[in-house]
Amino acid sequence: MNILIAGGSGVFINNLIIKLNKEGHKVSILTGNRFASKDDYHKCFEVYQFPYDAACLNEIFESAAPEVTIFMGAFDTNFKWKNVEADSVKYTASFANILMGYLMHGKGRFIYLSNESVFSDNNPDSFTEDDIVTPDGFRAQAIAQGESQCDNYRISRGMDIVTLRLDHIVSVPLVNKDICEICGEMCLQAMADDEIEMNKKSTISLLYDKDAVEGIYSLITCPDHKYDIYQLSSGNVINEADLAEIVRDRMNPECSIVDMNVEKEKRIVLSGKRFESEFGNPRFDSPENIVEKITKEMKKKPYVFLTDEDEKISIWARIRQKGGWFFRAIIPFIENIIIFIPCFLLYDKTANSNYFANLDLYLLYVLLFAMVFGQQQATVSALLAVIGYFITNMGLRSGFEILLDGNTYVWIAQLFIVGLSVGYMRDQIVKLKKESREENEYLSQQIEDINDINSTNARVKDVLETQLVNQSDSIGKIYSITSELEQYSPEEVLFYAAETVGKIMKTRDVAIYQVSNGDYARLFSSTSPKARMLGNSVKYTDMDEFYTTIANNKVYINRRMDARYPLMGNAIFEEGEMKIIIMVWGLTWENMTLGQANQLSVVSMLIQNAVLRANRYLDVLQDKRYVAGTRALAPESFEGLVNAFLKAKSSDLNECTLIKFNVANNESGILAVQGGLRNSDYLGTYRNSVFALLSNTNTEAAGKVIGRFEEKGLIGQIVEGLE
Repeated sequence: MNILIAGGSGVFINNLIIKLNKEGHKVSILTGNRFASKDDYHKCFEVYQFPYDAACLNEIFESAAPEVTIFMGAFDTNFKWKNVEADSVKYTASFANILMGYLMHGKGRFIYLSNESVFSDNNPDSFTEDDIVTPDGFRAQAIAQGESQCDNYRISRGMDIVTLRLDHIVSVPLVNKDICEICGEMCLQAMADDEIEMNKKSTISLLYDKDAVEGIYSLITCPDHKYDIYQLSSGNVINEADLAEIVRDRMNPECSIVDMNVEKEKRIVLSGKRFESEFGNPRFDSPENIVEKITKEMKKKPYVFLTDEDEKISIWARIRQKGGWFFRAIIPFIENIIIFIPCFLLYDKTANSNYFANLDLYLLYVLLFAMVFGQQQATVSALLAVIGYFITNMGLRSGFEILLDGNTYVWIAQLFIVGLSVGYMRDQIVKLKKESREENEYLSQQIEDINDINSTNARVKDVLETQLVNQSDSIGKIYSITSELEQYSPEEVLFYAAETVGKIMKTRDVAIYQVSNGDYARLFSSTSPKARMLGNSVKYTDMDEFYTTIANNKVYINRRMDARYPLMGNAIFEEGEMKIIIMVWGLTWENMTLGQANQLSVVSMLIQNAVLRANRYLDVLQDKRYVAGTRALAPESFEGLVNAFLKAKSSDLNECTLIKFNVANNESGILAVQGGLRNSDYLGTYRNSVFALLSNTNTEAAGKVIGRFEEKGLIGQIVEGLE
């Protein structure tokens, strides 16, 4: 699972990283600070060293592709809260940016970590998730506002956003800056001042950070959850006076405990029953064990906590640390001098020996260092050899004689030429080996990168192949969905076309209007009350921007979110005339793209083909469908039409009413009823009776229509069906 954690470095976030790494998840970190060091975090997959207001936040989410995003929130060490007013503004803005990055990514779960500071009132019982928050101070208000933002976006955008409150979390500090809670502060006071301050009227519950990590992990990995806010608390309630006693016993039995004499009772303890009922009862460390762990760490290196500096190191260690380069540099010179001493002694002993007359020990000595260390040491060894030569020969003859001897200069030249040549060759060989090794490492890394790229491309290829075949918005899927329209009768095609558009556009709100004359369109089918919000009849020519776009055979996109118009719309034409208007509502902002518009255009053309086939079929049977001289449908055709309308009504795709008239089933009776119907209504005969099917008309509106007919002397009654 890909997990992105946003937060500053610290003990708590590192323990969370360790847990996630141990469970095999891929963890990425957004530091929130451009200058943060990667070394401050435990080893993870990727560290993004960017502030929360970076312009590339969307690219970070795309790169990390998190399935779970965690914002450390109340425990984010990027916010020091020294200047609480400025930090509260920064905190709120940072959280809003992260939340927007998550919403733009649009995938996975978002977990916001809050704490007990959102409550400030005294409560004899434990605070539950349903209690109203009462933040006191800028910091608490900023944290509580983060919870409100989570609620707002969760409700408005329907995203999986969860708030988790952690009750008085405690970590084992590694350095002075890690001390930010009451337990560590008491330990530091006992160490530094021999005095512990406490409020005996304050009651809290300590939660060890590693126990909190287990709870967070349960929320990360659960496939689903019942609630949108949880609280995690150890339930180990303790008074500050008792906590101070425990700290004194383990830290410094000689220190004193001072009560701050606060008059107001303060009991802030969170209830974790909701969390435990859903995720089980986790194990929590007792306050005694938590204090034991903290005091053990702080006693181990008191200098670090008292001075806020790195731990003291020995003089020898500091010398090695500062002067290590110098020692490494002079070692070859020391070795050179050490080897020169036995060479000098041997040469001195064998200078007058005929047996060793042809053996030049100094030349061998220079060659040795030229081959091992190169030109630099070859030069030094040659100089030492010359000095040794002069010292040895000064005992046999005067220095003036040595200087006048030509063999001396030949020998010195031979020594330097051989030494420098061999040293140069050795340096070149070492250089070539180094370059070859670096090139080999570079090429090996290139091979690894190519393999990674190849494997990535292979995965992408497989994913794209799968998408082309299976994805819900592929051409194949669109055609398979729209081809379902062929199974319906000609009268039913337009009813179920609305459902088809909804499936492909991923929305429940689609309306199909049929153009009845030059200016008005009549609602034919719809999938929800929201889709019918414009009414049963709409004058589409007055919808300026919408009409202009669809009249030019283009897909309309409501980018300004104008409430008067649908979010997306398109028109279907037949022989150059607009016949059908498709209106789509309920789309998310992310789906109002050119790609979705192209989908609607493709769907419209496929629906147009289905409608044309249905209309041509009906045109062929026109002579058999209608009663001669009228627009009344023959019994068989009218029965099919009524059944289609009633079936669509039961699926909430249309509203219709069937009226039976007490007139003779002949041409005069049919024409009498025909004169009082709209163009969008249907007239038919069935079993010696005349019926009218009023489309998009409920019972109340149908009563008014019956009233108009009664004024003409025609009696009608509403019936449920033809039977």
